[in-house]
Amino acid sequence: MKKVAFYTLGCKLNFSETSTIGRLFTDAGYAVVDFTDGADVYVINTCSVTEHADKKCRKVVKEALKYAPNAYITIVGCYAQLKPVEIAEIEGVDMVLGAAEKFRIVEYISDLTKLPKAVIHQQNIEKVNHNFIAAYSIGDRTRTFLKVQDGCDYPCTYCTIPLARGGSRSDTIENVVNRAKQIAESGVKEIVLTGVNLGDFGIRSGKREDKFFDLVKALDEVEGIERIRISSIEPNLLSNEIISFVASSKRFVPHFHIPLQSGSDKILGLMKRRYRRDLYTERVATIKALIPDCCIGVDVIVGFPGETHEDFLDTYQFLNELDVSYLHVFTYSEREQTEAADMAGVVAGSARADRSKMLHILSDKKRRAFYQSQIGSVGQVLFEDDQKNGFMHGFTKNYVKVKAKYDPVMVNEIKTVRLMELTADGEVEVMETEEVLAH
Repeated sequence: MKKVAFYTLGCKLNFSETSTIGRLFTDAGYAVVDFTDGADVYVINTCSVTEHADKKCRKVVKEALKYAPNAYITIVGCYAQLKPVEIAEIEGVDMVLGAAEKFRIVEYISDLTKLPKAVIHQQNIEKVNHNFIAAYSIGDRTRTFLKVQDGCDYPCTYCTIPLARGGSRSDTIENVVNRAKQIAESGVKEIVLTGVNLGDFGIRSGKREDKFFDLVKALDEVEGIERIRISSIEPNLLSNEIISFVASSKRFVPHFHIPLQSGSDKILGLMKRRYRRDLYTERVATIKALIPDCCIGVDVIVGFPGETHEDFLDTYQFLNELDVSYLHVFTYSEREQTEAADMAGVVAGSARADRSKMLHILSDKKRRAFYQSQIGSVGQVLFEDDQKNGFMHGFTKNYVKVKAKYDPVMVNEIKTVRLMELTADGEVEVMETEEVLAH
C-alpha cells in the first residue's frame, strides 16, 4: 500500500481542503501517514496570506525529503495558484496543482516517476470562478472545519485571495445541512463554518441565491451537533439579525471573529475596506449588549503603506478601548499584483516590527482580562485529544482555553465545569461540577 502524508499552511479553509484531499487518496488505496513516517507522496497545501510563503514551502519540501529522499512532492493551495513556475523550480518538487486541479490530484499523480522538471497543472483563476467544491475536515480533530463558501469579490488593496481563489461562490443550504448531518453521525460535537468571505455565502453562478443568515437558521435545526462556530465574518456582513439569533441559538456559540485590519479611517480607505470604525464600534456594542460573555476576536494589520506613527496610535487606542477578547496581528508585507504594493508611504521594517510587538502585548492583556472575567463561572467545555504535563485542554463555548487533569474518558466529550483559576501560562484550570447551567 502506498503512503501519503500532508502538511498544511494557512487557514481553517486549507485544513478542510487538505482533509478532503486526504479522503481522495484513501479512496484510491493509499494509507495516510504522519509527516515523519517516510511517505511515498507528500502533499503540501500552501497559503499566500501569511509572510514568507516561498521560504516556508521550501523548508517543508526539504523536511519531507529528509524523511523520504525519493518521495513524490506535490504543491497545492493559494501560493501554487499564484506562483506555479516559481514553485516548480524548488529543488525536489515534482508537481504543482492550481486551484481547479488540486481536487483531481489522484488522477494527476497516478505515476510517481520523478521527472527532471516539475509538472505544472494550473489554469487561469477565471475558469474556476463558478465552480464550488465542498470540503470538510474529519477524523483529525475534535471539531470539523466545514467549507461552505469560497473566493471573494472584495477589492481590498493588500489581498491576493481573489487572484488565488477567484470570485465568491457557495454551496447550497441543502448540501451544507446534509453534510452537517453526516458529520453529526460520525460523532463530531463541533462544526466550524469556514470560507474566504463567509458572510457573503449564497452566491452561485455569479448570482445571489441565499443569505448567510438563511444558512445559520437552517443549521441551527441540525440534530446531533452540539456546537456551531462561525470562523470569521466581515463587520459589514455581520448583521444585527445574525447577532440576535446567535444570542438565543440552540447551537451557535457566543464567539465572533471580526476582521478590523485598522482602527484608522484613513487607512481603512486606503485598504478599500467596506466599513469605517464607527460601524465596527457599533457591532461590538450590539454583541456585548445582547451577549455580555461573548468572545470577540479581531484581525489587524500593522505597517500598511501610508500608516504614520499617529495612524498606528489611533488604531492602538481604538483597540485598547474596545471591549474585545484577543487580536490576530499581521505585519503588512508586500504582495505582487496588489494595489498596495505600489502605494507611497512604505513603512520601515523596524517600525512594522515595533507596532506588531505592541499589539501582541495588547492582545495578551485583552485575552487575560477576558479569561479573568470568566473565573468563577460555570460553562461547558469540549475536551481535545491531547495531553501535556498530565493535563488535557479544551474550549468553552465562548472560546476560553481551559485545562484539566488528563482523563481519557473525557476526550471529545462536553463536560460542565467551573472555571477556577487563571494560571501563569495564560490558561484556566477547571473542575468538573454537577451544577446545572442556567439558560
